Amino acid sequence: MTKDVIKKSLEVDRSREQHIEAVSRSLWPWRESWLLALVGLLAVLDYLSTFAALELSGNKYLYEGGPLANWALQTAGFTGLFLFDIAIISILLLTALTIRFLYFKFGFKGFGRTAFVVMLVPYVMATMAAIFNNVVLTFL
Repeated sequence: MTKDVIKKSLEVDRSREQHIEAVSRSLWPWRESWLLALVGLLAVLDYLSTFAALELSGNKYLYEGGPLANWALQTAGFTGLFLFDIAIISILLLTALTIRFLYFKFGFKGFGRTAFVVMLVPYVMATMAAIFNNVVLTFL
């Protein structure tokens, strides 16, 4: 009986998978590898724009807005911020890739893609806003 319940549950999940994947394709219609590359590029731009805003703008009242990133910056300077950024991005990417891998392994490719996209697209959006903010603050 339990085996039948699990089988029926999997059938229901598979029927929804196509619709869920369509949502992920509306959020990110391109290849997943491009999303990985974009996350890496934005992480570098975020670090550089933060450096520019804090060091090159001449404004002494600016500070790193993230509490943990601010702690890393205050504790170990920009090297500490760089290492903190690498650690956070690595955790985010490894988590997204692991979840994607597990879904793919169990035959749920649509759910795997969706989980991957839903984890990384918010980071992309927030980081783009932070970069824009840093650039504006650098030149004000």
